[in-house]
Amino acid sequence: LDTGKVKKPGKRGRKPAKIDLKAKLERSRQSARECRARKKLRYQYLEELVSSKERAICALREELEMYKQWCSAMDQGKIPSEIKALLTGDEQKLPQSGSSTKTSKNSKNHSISSSTA
Repeated sequence: LDTGKVKKPGKRGRKPAKIDLKAKLERSRQSARECRARKKLRYQYLEELVSSKERAICALREELEMYKQWCSAMDQGKIPSEIKALLTGDEQKLPQSGSSTKTSKNSKNHSISSSTA
């Protein structure tokens, strides 16, 4: 049984003498093409991810600005119409239904001081 496990020392780890260099070179080129294609897809995915995150940041900044304007208006004793509509529960009065980008455009109609706390 032990004789089957013994390997001849001269052939250990050696490849056949006939190596098809053209085939090896073509495999290497194909592998490089696939690698570049994967890299391109990865970068496209990351660019789309960055773009969507930037859009989300812009939307959140607009929403934050709207809330700052509302706070400034309330500091001056004015209640923005959007908040009145929310407090009375009459959300049909709101020209925008849930879109923060449209809300921030409409909230700019209120007079606001430039100081923020």
